[in-house]
This record gives sequence, C-alpha cells and structure tokens, in this order.
Amino acid sequence: MGRRQAREAAMKTLYQVDVGGIDPDMAIKNTAEIDAIAPDDLNFAKELVMGSMRHLREIDNTITALSRDWNIERLAKVDINIMRMANEAVELAKTYGSDDSGKFVNGILGKVTRKEIGGVDGEISGNSQIFEGRID
Repeated sequence: MGRRQAREAAMKTLYQVDVGGIDPDMAIKNTAEIDAIAPDDLNFAKELVMGSMRHLREIDNTITALSRDWNIERLAKVDINIMRMANEAVELAKTYGSDDSGKFVNGILGKVTRKEIGGVDGEISGNSQIFEGRID
C-alpha cells in the first residue's frame, strides 16, 4: 500500500467516525484490518485522521462559508470527509462520491487555494492554512 491508499484509508476512517459515531482509534483499527494496511501507511493514515479531527471545527466552518448555497448537513458525508482531508480530494470524490462530487470538491478546494475565503462576516478571512499539512 502507498500514500494514496493510506489517504483512502483515512477517508474511510473519517466516514466511520462521522456517520457511525465510532471512536477514531477504533475506526482506524477497523479500516486497517479490512484493508491490510502496512505499518508505515497506517501511521500516515492516522496522522491524516487525527489532524482532520483536531481541526474539524475550523475545516467545517470553512466548508460552510464556501459552500454558500449548501447547508453542511445536506452535503454528502463522503464529500465532507474528503474535503476534511484535502488530499487527493478530487480523485477520491470521483471514486467514492456521486457523479458531481469531483466537480463540487474541486470548486470548494479551488476557492481555498485562491484564498477567496470571506467567511461569515469575514470571520474566517484568509484562513487557507487550515488545510496545511494535508496537501502534498
């Protein structure tokens, strides 16, 4: 398994946490057992998961601010968790999401990249560093 598969495992883990309410450590263990993740890749997947969990509120606030016509509760859980990781997001969205998921995720991440985050009443302005450490 390589970095891409580790990112995929991290996305699956975040999905379990989000949808199933499973503890992140238990979810990563479940994913590691099912996907037979190598130790180095497991460590990388854990870093992605725990980093996403540490910054969850900030990331979700950014997603909410940028998806102006979409309430975060209406977004597909796969899309939300892929954006939370922000690694190979568009490709993962195409693989695991709906037909439009790749375009949607790309649009949101494109806004972050262009630093167009205006936030709600400007509260998040310029906060593109939220995804730091999760973009290769």
